Amino acid sequence: MSEPDLSFLDPAGRQSAAAEPTPRPPAPHPRAPGASAEGLVAELRAYQAELESQNKVLRYSQAVAESAYERFETLFASVPLALMVVDDHDMVVQANSMAHRSFQPTERDRPLTALMPFVCPQDAARVREAFAQAQDLGHSEVKEVVFTISEATRITGDLHIAHIDAPQTSGPPLSQFLCAVIDQGPLLAERQALQHSAETLQQRNEQIRASEKRLEAVINSALDAIICVDQHQRITVFNPTAAALFQCSASDALGSTLDRFLPDAAQALAFAQLTTQALLGEMTALTASGKELAVEVSVSFERHADGETTTVFARDLTGRKKAEAHRNELEAQLRESHKMQAVGTMAGGIAHDFNNILGAILGNVELAKADCAAGSPVLESLLEIDKAGRRARDLVRQILTFSRNEPPQRSAVSLAEVVHDTERLLRVTLPPAIELHMQLQAGLPPVLADATQVEQALLNLCTNAVHAIGTERGSIHVEAATVRPDQRLTERLGLAPIDYVALTVRDTGPGMDAATLERIFEPFFTTKPVGQGTGLGLAVVHGVMRTHEGGVDVQSAPGQGSRFTLYFPVATDTTSGAAAVVQASPVQQASPPTAMASASAPAESVGAAPGKKHHVMYVDDDQALVFLVQRLLRRRGYEVSGYTDPHEATVALRTAPQAYDLLVTDYNMPGFCGVDLVREARLIRPDLPVALASGYVTAEIEQAALAEGAQALIHKPNDVEELCATVQRLIVGHDPA
Repeated sequence: MSEPDLSFLDPAGRQSAAAEPTPRPPAPHPRAPGASAEGLVAELRAYQAELESQNKVLRYSQAVAESAYERFETLFASVPLALMVVDDHDMVVQANSMAHRSFQPTERDRPLTALMPFVCPQDAARVREAFAQAQDLGHSEVKEVVFTISEATRITGDLHIAHIDAPQTSGPPLSQFLCAVIDQGPLLAERQALQHSAETLQQRNEQIRASEKRLEAVINSALDAIICVDQHQRITVFNPTAAALFQCSASDALGSTLDRFLPDAAQALAFAQLTTQALLGEMTALTASGKELAVEVSVSFERHADGETTTVFARDLTGRKKAEAHRNELEAQLRESHKMQAVGTMAGGIAHDFNNILGAILGNVELAKADCAAGSPVLESLLEIDKAGRRARDLVRQILTFSRNEPPQRSAVSLAEVVHDTERLLRVTLPPAIELHMQLQAGLPPVLADATQVEQALLNLCTNAVHAIGTERGSIHVEAATVRPDQRLTERLGLAPIDYVALTVRDTGPGMDAATLERIFEPFFTTKPVGQGTGLGLAVVHGVMRTHEGGVDVQSAPGQGSRFTLYFPVATDTTSGAAAVVQASPVQQASPPTAMASASAPAESVGAAPGKKHHVMYVDDDQALVFLVQRLLRRRGYEVSGYTDPHEATVALRTAPQAYDLLVTDYNMPGFCGVDLVREARLIRPDLPVALASGYVTAEIEQAALAEGAQALIHKPNDVEELCATVQRLIVGHDPA
């Protein structure tokens, strides 16, 4: 900062002018003795003239001095600086108007009589030192002195001090100080503003650098490949994800053109003139080695002074496509599972109604055979009817096996023995053009299964392979080995992560297309000509594997044959014990007796007191079946009350609870469940033996019947002797006699 020129305040000129001696009139020449009076007069006149001339000079000097003093006073009063004259005792001798306005802006402020009371205590020592320096050197200055005017007002300025000696009429001159205060407030405000601006700019720069670091961190840690290109489509940014996706280092990619990795996206940059961002969708990208990738691309355009910058975002779709394929596979499996469940439910419902019809047919055939004389032609017809009915019953049981309504009697079974037993049967029935190959792993562990159902499933698969090969030459391979399926296979087939014995049947037949593979386990679906198959073989295999907590995997393609793999869980000590507990369930299933009374049994029931008949209540919604059971049991000496309405049966039982010795009820009746009737009967008479009959018995039904107190489960359609034996066993077991 330049310092003001204060030389005009130096009163040296006035001081020197005042110090000049007043011209004294010249001394009169000494008059010579005896001079004349005229000469004296002439001298006096000359002296007078010289005095007048000197008086003119004095008047002119005085006028000049007064003019200079006036100019000094005017300048002192009107200069835009706070000027003060301070004596040795810090008393303000003289101060201009600017000083008064600065140091005493209002009447309530401190009067300007001394300078030091206004100086801030922190600057007082510096100001005193400056006065002492001015005393010695004639001038001094102090930078940025704070003057306290009031509690709310302060002045910050530079103090300039000049030492002067004021002359007196008598005695030595007085020592005084001319002080000038230059207000630095605007300059300091400007300086503070500049400093604040510099600090703000520095903070802004730091924020920009931090933002750049964050942006760099975001770009480097982004899961998408981020590529920035300039207006010439040269790559300027290539994040690590892009390096991993395109298998190219950033140093190698920088400077390359965009079409090296995204040839289709480079053409889409023409949209930069139309929009600021665009979603280009799925595209084909290229790695550094030329491998194609499926990516989803979006671009963002930015215009700036140096040109245009385009940011390309590429997302790898490989994982998504794999996930979508896996999801589609799972959805197909779920649809297949729902379809098979619906078909199983439908099959169970059909079996229920069909069982009632078969039961009525077979029962009436038995009654007719009992009434027919030996050797009668009618008896031969009845035997054929009985044979056809039993074939229909076996067909229904296959449907029930598929629908998982008959729980298997599982135990530890040697799969190798089952396979060898089936092999002996197959070699007798195989056509000569088909070869059978067996390859079983040595030391196969036992599996938890029902040997009969395993043999049935294997036989169905081999028969299906024989029919697939047809009259051509071919071969069937049966293999067995211990495996542990991988995670994908367990998820697809719904298997537990345990060891299994994989039983594989593969053939060299024509194979199957995808449409056929989707329907092979549907009941009654077949590709054979009409009359050559029922379409239940593979459905039964599917039901067997479901009930065995295993799975069946199928692999086939046109011209490549078919491969069926059955996964049976390996039997352990724990699972074998659990199976034994299930088989020893207190709910006893009806089984044929070793020796049964014929259809022409005596009128009185076995075990009954003479003249007393046991009373059986039979409840079923099928009137024909109720009529049949009444006729069967009455011929064996029982009193039978048949009901087709379970509500009427409940009322009758409540009216006379002691009149009945046994209750046999169907499970599935319109608007009513047999388990509910069992529960009502146990509440009315707890000691009454109860049996539940159904052709649609599941594990849930068995558990519900056990919980309500049923003593037997009768599977329909059953033999006449089987039904009568169950009735006899339950009545005799509860007969108080």
